[in-house]
Amino acid sequence: MIRLMKKSDKAAVLDILGRSGMFTPEEIAVAEEQIDIAFDQPEQKDYNEMIIEDAQGRTAGWLSWGPAPMTEGTYDLYWIAVDSDKQGQGLGKELVRWLEDHVRQTGGRLILIETASQANYEPTRQFYLKQDYQEAARIADYYKPGDDRIIYAKYFG
Repeated sequence: MIRLMKKSDKAAVLDILGRSGMFTPEEIAVAEEQIDIAFDQPEQKDYNEMIIEDAQGRTAGWLSWGPAPMTEGTYDLYWIAVDSDKQGQGLGKELVRWLEDHVRQTGGRLILIETASQANYEPTRQFYLKQDYQEAARIADYYKPGDDRIIYAKYFG
């Protein structure tokens, strides 16, 4: 089941991020800041937080997304994470499909996803490619020397 995140889900999401081994403490702090903005500033429209639950109703994954400011129909997928114990079960794919359906239903035309080129993100990049996202841009040495910023895109007709 995919649903809006509740404040009570925050600890589970941070636990998923921490146990994944994919995110640095700095990245987790940024994710937490974004979650806090979504809850503490309900008038904001930049960040939307979704949860996917497993069959037992436990938080199994998280998706953070929002409309790209000053664009028409462009959305950013900011964060996606699935509990390391639940990976390979299609939950990440379900989250992405939910977002794509939502974007199409609201007249959106483009989803962008940003990630890094470092080796440990290779499974993440392969995941996006399997979801039919295309590499749209690469900025060399963006995060640090040898770590490019890669932007994936998917257009909707």
